[in-house]
Amino acid sequence: MKKFLSTLIGTTLIALTVLTGCSSPSTQAPAPTQSEEPKSITIEHAMGTTDIPTNPQRVVILTNEGTEALIALGVKPVGAANSYVGEWYPHIADKMEGVKGLGKESEINLEALAALEPDLIIANKMRHEKIYTQLQAIAPTICSDTLRGEWKTNFMFYAKALGKEQEGQKLMQQFDDRATQIGTNDPDALNTKVSLVRFMNGKTRLYLGDTFSGKILKQIGFQRPESQQSDKEFVIEIGKERLQEADGDVMFYYTYETGDGAGNSREQEWLNDPMFTSLQVVKNGKIFKVDDTIWNTSGGILSANMMLDDVENFMKQGVFKK
Repeated sequence: MKKFLSTLIGTTLIALTVLTGCSSPSTQAPAPTQSEEPKSITIEHAMGTTDIPTNPQRVVILTNEGTEALIALGVKPVGAANSYVGEWYPHIADKMEGVKGLGKESEINLEALAALEPDLIIANKMRHEKIYTQLQAIAPTICSDTLRGEWKTNFMFYAKALGKEQEGQKLMQQFDDRATQIGTNDPDALNTKVSLVRFMNGKTRLYLGDTFSGKILKQIGFQRPESQQSDKEFVIEIGKERLQEADGDVMFYYTYETGDGAGNSREQEWLNDPMFTSLQVVKNGKIFKVDDTIWNTSGGILSANMMLDDVENFMKQGVFKK
């Protein structure tokens, strides 16, 4: 019996040793590290849902306002839609060295874009819905919805996609605080009815509340002429018979000139017309030309801050005093 128990105990110990060896930690798969960043994130956007890299290194941006957003966030694109006037607007030209121009927003060179081998394309539904499938075939593509006065919404969308939400929120808060402060500096000036007029090749337009410059004036707190208060329209195209709708306490006008002289010609024709010179705002000497790129065409966060510079300077000059 003793011999049997001794043999049984020995056999059991050997079996336990074998089992223990089989369950050694060295043979188990290592547990995932919770601090590891995922390689991709899922972004909902105007054209659907897309998985994009968490830390894209070769970003292409296809709108002018988007280019300004990336610059402000410290991200230099490998390719971008060219500015509407010249290759790059003067206020961003020094920051675009080495960036491949891909044509105007609505005329993107897809072959040149593909050659850049981007890992992320940021487009816009309003501009690029028709070529979205082609863009997706090149690289993961996300789209903001529209342009015009939606630069703030778009800016935060880009910041989220690039993993820079905190930086984006800080920059947006700085802008909002500054716009509020400008209005606070001279509350009486905010009673001024500000008219916005734009001259283009064969067109004269009034820019309403939902435009880029219109929204910024509204945020500061300025009033607008009754004819320019509609939220249902973006702009109103007028003929000379409707010039009275351009009147106001102060008029800012800007001209879209591409280099062929057509915009400037339109401007001079209208400014020198007796119907225009009969406007009360002209008689009062309260008409001022501003930069079309800054007040309208580029439409991003850098331009928005430069427009605040202009408004602040006009306030200091007493332009809004009656």
